[in-house]
Amino acid sequence: MTVSIEAVTRILEETAAEEVLPRFRSLGEADKRIKAGGDLVTVADEAAERRLTQRLRDHLPGSLVVGEEAAAADPEVFAHLLQDEAVWLIDPIDGTINFAEGVPVFAMMLALVEGGEICAAWIHDVPGGRTGVAERGSGSWIGGRRLEAAAAAPLGEMTGTLHAGQFGGPGLRERIRAKRAALGAIGSLRCAGAEYLRLAAGDMHYSLFTKLMPWDHAPGVLLHAEAGGHAWTAEDRPYSPRRRESRGLLLAPDRASWQALYEALYGDAALPAGGTPGAP
Repeated sequence: MTVSIEAVTRILEETAAEEVLPRFRSLGEADKRIKAGGDLVTVADEAAERRLTQRLRDHLPGSLVVGEEAAAADPEVFAHLLQDEAVWLIDPIDGTINFAEGVPVFAMMLALVEGGEICAAWIHDVPGGRTGVAERGSGSWIGGRRLEAAAAAPLGEMTGTLHAGQFGGPGLRERIRAKRAALGAIGSLRCAGAEYLRLAAGDMHYSLFTKLMPWDHAPGVLLHAEAGGHAWTAEDRPYSPRRRESRGLLLAPDRASWQALYEALYGDAALPAGGTPGAP
């Protein structure tokens, strides 16, 4: 893998400045639509993904791309992740609803995956003009500041976000709703990239996600891990961008904190270690 972390950061930030920010709070109704699967997409998402796809392929010849919008148009794109070649995962605008509503909480997310392993990650807070960067084994950074995940704390003193909609299995949403107050749950920002920046910077202790699209989580999992955090799935397995079916991805300060949160959230529904995983 021959990649310049600084050059890719510039590509991401320049794309935000040229394709995303000029359209913020300037979208017309014709610039928004509902795509396959029921999610919102805007012309800014599509333009940013096109530009990133071309520039990243030029930066790393022979690399493949799995972008959110390309995968929505052709799900066969996901098969790239099963190959050994370098693959770019692109979320051109994470928090599209916020972006479309004029709420300044949205991000651009990018990860480089090779052989199923996350090698490098970028989360660009577009309105804030800051970029979280991580390279495997080299820590997580925003500018010259090294990020550190929150220190472990007793269960009742931790704070975090719980994202459980129709995903994760029957009854899980109701169970998590009942546990929110006891677990110090705080409001969601409606943007996974922003949540991952909070986790990596130690501004909250945990998050649970039950929808596992790879572009939403591969960048943040590496950023959080390189800041010292622990991420594992509800099947008691490490996270992999090749896996989209799971009863949940839980991030915590360390393994012991993860186990305490896992037992509190899943209780008698929890699987034993090595339980049945979701499909690739």
